[in-house]
Amino acid sequence: MYSLEFKARVKKDFKHISKADIIFIKESLFTFVENFSASYEQELLKVGKVKKLQGEVGILYRLKLRRYRVIYKKENDRLVILVLSVKSREGAYRK
Repeated sequence: MYSLEFKARVKKDFKHISKADIIFIKESLFTFVENFSASYEQELLKVGKVKKLQGEVGILYRLKLRRYRVIYKKENDRLVILVLSVKSREGAYRK
């Protein structure tokens, strides 16, 4: 079973998002973590809801939640899904 952790930077991202959207994002993330397995991830990859990002040093993934993009990283040794950032589609891939 995976657990969910947020980087400190995510608090900053949430300041620019409405409370209703924050609730939706958090509920979606907890559901994502509860259901997470290799087969569930493969299913989401096929439909395009999850995508492996290219060009990064570590292996990062993007999860689409309405108009927001959650950038996350799996850490198998600790079974953690670490949320790196939550941004609108327009600003999700800028550094």
